[in-house]
Amino acid sequence: MTGRTVRAANGSPRPRPGSVRRADGRSPLADRTIGALLRETVARRPEAVALRSVPDGGGTPRQWTYAELLAEAESIASGILARLPRGSRVAIWAPNVPEWPVFEYAAALAGVTLVTLNPAFRAADLTHALGVSEAEMLVHADRSRAYDMAAVVSSVAAGLPRLRHVVSLSDWDDLKGSGPLPAHEPTSTAPAQIQFTSGTTGAPKAVLLSHQAVVNVPKLTFEALGVRPGATVVSPLPMFHTAGCVISCLGPLWSGGTFVLLERFDPKVLLSTLSEAPGAVLTSVPTVLSTLNEAARDVPDRPVLSSVLTGAAPVRPQLIAETERLFSTTVFNLYGQTELASVLTLTRPDDTVEDKAGTVGRPLPHAECKIVHPESGAVQPLGDQGEICARGYQQMISYYGDPAATARKVDAEGWLHTGDLGSMDATGTLRIGGRLNDLIIRGGENIAPAAIEEVLAEVPGVREAVVVGVPDDVWGEEVAAVVQPVPGAALCLEALLAQCEGRLTPYKIPVHWFLAADLPLTASGKVQRFRVAELAVSGRLERLDSGTPTA
Repeated sequence: MTGRTVRAANGSPRPRPGSVRRADGRSPLADRTIGALLRETVARRPEAVALRSVPDGGGTPRQWTYAELLAEAESIASGILARLPRGSRVAIWAPNVPEWPVFEYAAALAGVTLVTLNPAFRAADLTHALGVSEAEMLVHADRSRAYDMAAVVSSVAAGLPRLRHVVSLSDWDDLKGSGPLPAHEPTSTAPAQIQFTSGTTGAPKAVLLSHQAVVNVPKLTFEALGVRPGATVVSPLPMFHTAGCVISCLGPLWSGGTFVLLERFDPKVLLSTLSEAPGAVLTSVPTVLSTLNEAARDVPDRPVLSSVLTGAAPVRPQLIAETERLFSTTVFNLYGQTELASVLTLTRPDDTVEDKAGTVGRPLPHAECKIVHPESGAVQPLGDQGEICARGYQQMISYYGDPAATARKVDAEGWLHTGDLGSMDATGTLRIGGRLNDLIIRGGENIAPAAIEEVLAEVPGVREAVVVGVPDDVWGEEVAAVVQPVPGAALCLEALLAQCEGRLTPYKIPVHWFLAADLPLTASGKVQRFRVAELAVSGRLERLDSGTPTA
């Protein structure tokens, strides 16, 4: 988008102001660790309910007061330190279970770095993550639905020499200890967590985040939303994401409220849970809102929510409007990424209807933001699109163990280059315009096409495979594969799917399949991915399946 040319008094063009938003430092940053914040909240509200966990499929929730939560976390922290020294890295591989947030607090109290792992990881993913993070301890669930996680752990543990301790969550009591905890907290700039994200090469990178980042981002987010003291925060989001273990879990510490964790997302269970918590804050992604709205449309007595926080994928204005109507609430749209502890910008209560529906708001306090030309690096004029860059306390310490990748992500002046396109107006409000890289964002999950393409390229008869994202009303984007056969070869869908199963995490397996005799190329011979996506959506490619991507 290009703004109107402004001219000086002599008639010559006047340069438009640059797209730079300086940090707003009026509200102070908290000099806290996760453990210190938990202890402060316990001192204020020991008998308030801190954690409530809604079982998979519904049923009677389990819950802990703040005093009970601290006691349990301290016991687990003592058990960690009986096995490992402070500063070690301990991993948790589990679906949403109440032990997950307890272990998060325990790791902080013990002064170790928590490594969060996606429970859908297959053996190769798990091996990579544990190896890259140099995890010395793994706590794992035995199963996640039908997935035998214990068997996978058994198959990979022997090949990880740094992994000294492996403990099943079914042996939770064996994790507990009774020894004293360290008398001194680590500094707020010390490492707190390692979160994994996908790079354009397909290999997940280990994002090292500080206590300062993961404590202050939910603080400033909740302050911007105007979350009331004692509010209940309901989350169906996976704990291994920053949206789950940072915003949803740690945010209630600042308000002294209750964190309600759904062990499995089911729209009917979520609707029932919200009905039992009038005025709750819901943390979500667009996929959650779409299915929740569908479940709520024919329900006469729908709950009233104080606010809904959503992001991680493109959010349609129609979805925002419907959610606000159904639940008599306000939907706040955010933008961020794991390397920024999940939130950079956020819409505000006093924003216009248009800004709430069509933008991702302004940067949180203490965060600088600018839009630069993707090639020259020059600051773009207001309204012009370019790469979004950020700088501030919440950005990652590094990609753990990968200084070269860190240097590519963060420039010499400390600006973190997001790889996303956007534009900025005079108020600092951002509009997202796409991505510089080729990541597909499906329901909040970042999917790197390269890893999928490598798997498909091994199928006999495949000359080239191109994986792109196509629009989807539920997931934001769905994975589509366009395969170019070797001349004279016949490809069948069954063979392609068989190649994916067992090799790829389920959400990475393409949903839409196409054949292409030729692929659109640049002058230098590179595939034009945006043109491939256009051809798939427009129906100009032969289908291998029977579906149709939604425009």
